[in-house]
Amino acid sequence: MRDAPNQSAPFSDPTEDEPLYESRRQIYQQSVSGRLRTIKWAVLFVCLGIYYFLPFLRWYRGPNLPDQAVLVDIAHNRFYFFFIEIWPQEIYFFTGLLVLAALILFLMNAVAGRVWCGYLCPQTVWTDLFMTVERWIEGERRERIIADSKPMTAALFARKTLKHFVWLMIAWWTGGAWVLYFADAPTLVRDLATLQAPMVAYVWIGILTFTTYALAGLMREQVCLYMCPWPRIQAALTDEYALNVTYRYDRGEPRMSVKAAAKARESAEPAGDCVDCKQCVVVCPTGVDIRDGSQLGCIQCGLCIDACNSVMSKVNRPLGLIAYDNEVNIHRRAAGEEETYPVIRPRTLVYVGLIAVIGAVMLYGLLTRTFTDLSVLHDRNPLFVTLSDGSIRNSYTVRVLNKRAQNRLFVLAVDGPPLATATAVGVALTSGDWPVIDIGPDASREVIVHVTAPHGAQLPASGPVTFRLTELGTGERVNVRDHFIAR
Repeated sequence: MRDAPNQSAPFSDPTEDEPLYESRRQIYQQSVSGRLRTIKWAVLFVCLGIYYFLPFLRWYRGPNLPDQAVLVDIAHNRFYFFFIEIWPQEIYFFTGLLVLAALILFLMNAVAGRVWCGYLCPQTVWTDLFMTVERWIEGERRERIIADSKPMTAALFARKTLKHFVWLMIAWWTGGAWVLYFADAPTLVRDLATLQAPMVAYVWIGILTFTTYALAGLMREQVCLYMCPWPRIQAALTDEYALNVTYRYDRGEPRMSVKAAAKARESAEPAGDCVDCKQCVVVCPTGVDIRDGSQLGCIQCGLCIDACNSVMSKVNRPLGLIAYDNEVNIHRRAAGEEETYPVIRPRTLVYVGLIAVIGAVMLYGLLTRTFTDLSVLHDRNPLFVTLSDGSIRNSYTVRVLNKRAQNRLFVLAVDGPPLATATAVGVALTSGDWPVIDIGPDASREVIVHVTAPHGAQLPASGPVTFRLTELGTGERVNVRDHFIAR
């Protein structure tokens, strides 16, 4: 442990020789209670509850449709999210969601630093769960340190074996819950139990069991320190007004015991509130000392705040020696100025504006999207045919997709060459001069359409032709433009 920094230089000396490689230090995290720990418990239970049990939530969509609320239906190329149904042609909605998620992450960083890492990141949530299991089975920090410093005994071996077994069970259920999002959950659970599930399900469960066990159980803070790119990205995106877990060295330095601080205050000598108990270090899941200043290893979970506040309460000193604060306030307090917490500033306004615009565009797209898709492909061999009566015919492959869960009838009209007619091969129904195409629920149909312009019509070498697909009853319409080739 480095010597305590003085008030004028609260951070580690960058000129100190540091090794290029450091062996991993075993972290024995101590449990802590407090307001932020309670919030983390709530977030953990909500996140795990949603992840593990959401596949079993039912949502009725109609006959012959899956009733799982959230389902990635690979077999039928569909994604279901409650009342929303996304088709492959609408993949742009996922692109929009990814952009929105990135902007929300940037906004969270601008307001409260790496709060995502400390509370919501899956690595944090599962590592917190695994560490909790470790404390339940092997005991608190002091007990684990003492046990690991002694030779292996049968009792210690049994406890460690039980711990790893529970970890593997959690990891196995994590992998199992993931595959439940890709099939009907109750059915897949039964098939998995009776060994009737597809082999790909077992393979993915095995892969995710291994990765969960390795990342959350064995690697833990190493993922945050070395594997995850977000700390580096976040460091480039943050500014001096973002709230971060901060040691208020203007209050804490110089560090000394409670008795020494009392004597110093009696004699009007400088005395800091920090008693150098190191509780902020032993509760940190990544093992950093927040008193050394802002660090890559700090995930902003705030557990050191709870630990420090509990100590300050016991020694009758004001709370908040470690708190969510920004760099500006550190200097303002040193200058005797009032603290400032400007959440609304140009950076956050830009993020909020972009989130609002993209969200509004996506919402508009969802509310106004059609449940019919029309594609037209012009036959190119040959491009056109001159019939015996002198009329000219172009052929097109027309594909109509019905995204609703009921049968629908569509009238296919053509607007292009003057007096042109359209006939669909294999379609008997007509409405006036135009064919009527019958399509089943959640299905598509491909038909060959012949568009014929009569002899004598004044036709350019290549002119526009518009295919108008109109549903009978609702009047929902889709238009697609192509070309009519005459010579």
